[in-house]
Amino acid sequence: MAEVNAEQAALWNTSGQGWARVQDTVGQLMRPFEELLVEKAAERPRRRVLDVGCGTGGVTRAVAAATGAECVGVDIAESMVAAAREHGQAEFLLADAQTHVFEQRFDLVVSRFGVMFFADPGAAFTNLRTAVEPGGELCFITWRAQEENPFMLTGDRVAREILPGMPARDLDGPGPFSLADPARVREVLDGWADVEVTPIDRTTRLPEEVLLPYLTNMGPVSRALREVPERDRDRVLDRVRGAFDEFVHDGEVSFPTATWRVTASAPL
Repeated sequence: MAEVNAEQAALWNTSGQGWARVQDTVGQLMRPFEELLVEKAAERPRRRVLDVGCGTGGVTRAVAAATGAECVGVDIAESMVAAAREHGQAEFLLADAQTHVFEQRFDLVVSRFGVMFFADPGAAFTNLRTAVEPGGELCFITWRAQEENPFMLTGDRVAREILPGMPARDLDGPGPFSLADPARVREVLDGWADVEVTPIDRTTRLPEEVLLPYLTNMGPVSRALREVPERDRDRVLDRVRGAFDEFVHDGEVSFPTATWRVTASAPL
């Protein structure tokens, strides 16, 4: 793995184990964004599609099913690529999309929350442009500001309550909100044409019974819980669950999300 993203590779390989355990829940939670990417892919005939930061491969498989195209998912985390390969239906590549030399040329690159973790996003998007045939397209979904995403903001707050020494999220470094600023998005897409940054608001839903398994396997809460002594775990889990009461109604978890849908094309 290229040294520039070695830290992210280590982080996501560990986090990916939890992601793989709750991949069906993640798929349900992220369905509205998967649908946006499938809709883009189905706009016109596709031959080869690349899914960047594919995780366990849900988007890759959905695009393959909708288009019949040859689809390749790429991810930096070995644990998630291994889980994706168990499903088949597409090719899954363990590689750093920032530096990997892609042997194929794609007519579409998609990503569902997978492009915010590059050490050097400008270099990464330049590299991806070399993997796209002239006139080929890019479409990715990324988070808007943390303040517009209350569920994630609650997760960060709870994690720091569990582990007071846990560092605050670096909003400018690799992470969920690194592309929250549209001006930053346009900057890192220098060299791409027809860049459009469109706000997308969706409400996502989960059954109440999967909330705690989701939180204990994903995100900052799961990382903080790894440091909790076993004797204190049940008490801490009760506190975690209570912190999310505002999002639970009639046996369902629902919360608003604020994202950008970013599209661009490779110059002819």
